[in-house]
Amino acid sequence: MTGNAQLTLSNIDLVNNGSFVADIGTVSFTGNTNSSISGSQPVQFYELAINITAGTAVLLQRTIGVTQQINFTAGFLNLNGFDADLGTTGILNGEQETSRIIGSNGGQVLFSTTLNNPVSVNPANLGAIISSSQNLGSVIIKRGHQSQVNGNNNMGSSVLRYYDITAANNTGLNATLRFQYFDGELNALDENSIVFWKSLNTINWANAGFNSRNTTSNYVEKTGINDFSRWTLSSIGNPLPVLFTFFTLKCEGNKIALNWKTAQEQNSSYFNVERSTDGFLWTVMGTLPAAGNSNTEKSYLFTDNNPVQNSLYRIAQYDINGSIKYTSILRASCNTTDIFNVWPNPVTDMININITADNQSQATISIFDSKAALVKKQTATLLSGNNLLNVYLKGLAAGSYLLSVEWNNGQKKKTVQIIKQ
Repeated sequence: MTGNAQLTLSNIDLVNNGSFVADIGTVSFTGNTNSSISGSQPVQFYELAINITAGTAVLLQRTIGVTQQINFTAGFLNLNGFDADLGTTGILNGEQETSRIIGSNGGQVLFSTTLNNPVSVNPANLGAIISSSQNLGSVIIKRGHQSQVNGNNNMGSSVLRYYDITAANNTGLNATLRFQYFDGELNALDENSIVFWKSLNTINWANAGFNSRNTTSNYVEKTGINDFSRWTLSSIGNPLPVLFTFFTLKCEGNKIALNWKTAQEQNSSYFNVERSTDGFLWTVMGTLPAAGNSNTEKSYLFTDNNPVQNSLYRIAQYDINGSIKYTSILRASCNTTDIFNVWPNPVTDMININITADNQSQATISIFDSKAALVKKQTATLLSGNNLLNVYLKGLAAGSYLLSVEWNNGQKKKTVQIIKQ
């Protein structure tokens, strides 16, 4: 796209398997249906514009970069487990209730900057407004949209937004953080009761209270913060959502059997089994009652008696208050065995491994650094069919690694290079 060329995609996907050069041009998604961004090669936009029919979305199927801005007019940008990296110069422009970033399946918006004695600075318009009398130095801000969950300390589910704030100087900050949100991110919580919650490890959370909130302008603010980490908003004692621990599918002749497990359920009502051919339009294939309230592992099974080849499946869990939580998405590839995919790559916190195996076996996942030293190892049980495995890499230093997976008693092995950011 030479110079400031304008590329408009109306009801069209962007698939980049080659070399895409945006120069200083704008790529605009328009139309009245969902679209996607995918491909095997990196996509670095200069300006990305979202202007599609309200309620539809541009779905990421790979990580993207944006040099200048993401401009929102109508419709959503769904991270779908992938990152949107704004680098050091990109910003979000025009986010609103009906046109903004969403991403309940994961993914983050990233921005890097320098904050020295900031006064009400809103880096990249991410909605985390920071003040401090100290020099924070180099700062990385990540905004995600998954509900944060902890069964301890009286915190259940959070709003559908969190911030990871990493500063070079992260002590004695005496900082103020104003946390902005949209009504659509409240996740059925009462905004008159939400307060700050803080986590140092994304697992255990502490109630950090608040100093002021404004339910009209949609923000909660806290002063006197000495150090930054992961922050979200939640209320005390709200119900924990269903926590999915397992989801797989298996081809059984002309049928597909779907199995999923939950580690806990509170106020769960029912599960919908959903199928799609394109990842955008989903059809409910069946409904199963949920456990309601349970602190023990529960298993569920559903069989699609009339499957369509290469269809996508997911499970939607509905609470009694109407909130929804989805599993990851699996593809049924019943005529193909031993499919192996790894994403996202580059990776920030968690990498996904998709293996379609023709029989049950143990899988060993090993990660080696650039010196061939083993830095992480874990095992998992593969079932016959499509399996999705997750490996957390947050503790690893940035750099290049080799990810190796062995299964079927060592008869199958795949190795791929990954980049940790």
